[in-house]
Amino acid sequence: MKKIFSIGEAAEQVHMTAETLRHYDRIGLVKPSKVDPHTKYRYYNEEDIVRLNTIHALQQMDLPLQEIKRVLAYDNLEKIIGFLEQAEQKAEEKIAALQYSKAKIQQVKAGYEKKLHGWQAPAGIFTKQFPERVILLAGGVEKITAADLWSYQRHFYRQLTQEQKTQFAFADLAGVYREGASARYFALCTRYGKTNGLKTIPAGTYLCADCTEKNRQETLDKLLEIAKTEYRTAPGFSLQLVVLTGILQWKYQLQVYAGG
Repeated sequence: MKKIFSIGEAAEQVHMTAETLRHYDRIGLVKPSKVDPHTKYRYYNEEDIVRLNTIHALQQMDLPLQEIKRVLAYDNLEKIIGFLEQAEQKAEEKIAALQYSKAKIQQVKAGYEKKLHGWQAPAGIFTKQFPERVILLAGGVEKITAADLWSYQRHFYRQLTQEQKTQFAFADLAGVYREGASARYFALCTRYGKTNGLKTIPAGTYLCADCTEKNRQETLDKLLEIAKTEYRTAPGFSLQLVVLTGILQWKYQLQVYAGG
């Protein structure tokens, strides 16, 4: 015997309200399997519960009810499978976006926690050793904006094919790569395949300094001068990494190559 649920029990099963189920009945999206002719009470079976759960999942993909109704009316299995595959892909993209947003929030939170416990960034100019790094360059940029930081990796994923997207992964890092008069967004690759725009940053000693947007060029000029006079190098590029200091607030850490 099939299990039967009252409208309240069905609503609880699928984490909806009874009024939502009544609305679905009115628009013909999910009709209860039984309606008592005398009391007009609605009753749902297990197949109805599955259908309701499917609708709930599809709604999380921001699909309108009319489109969901159209898809559920398909009698072609290939069409149904194709639609569900697209919905699955949208779910993956949404999960990735939420994870990226969570990482950004955690990064800002960590900055505030460091301030709370008295952490201070190194003062002045300092040197740091870096291993070889592979970066992917995107479009030209003169100045990082808040909109850039919130969805930074879009600059890089949109220049990759669908197949390439599975080959690439990036560190949660934003910045500008400067070479001569050219300034471009860069992403630090933690996994990569073949594509245009890849560049290998050599391992070695880097002159580093923290700065703001206001004194960025002055600080960069100073680092380049030290590299030239004290390290006898003429670096052709610099990295300008964004360091979050609060919500919609950041500074830069400049890195100039000083030698291997």
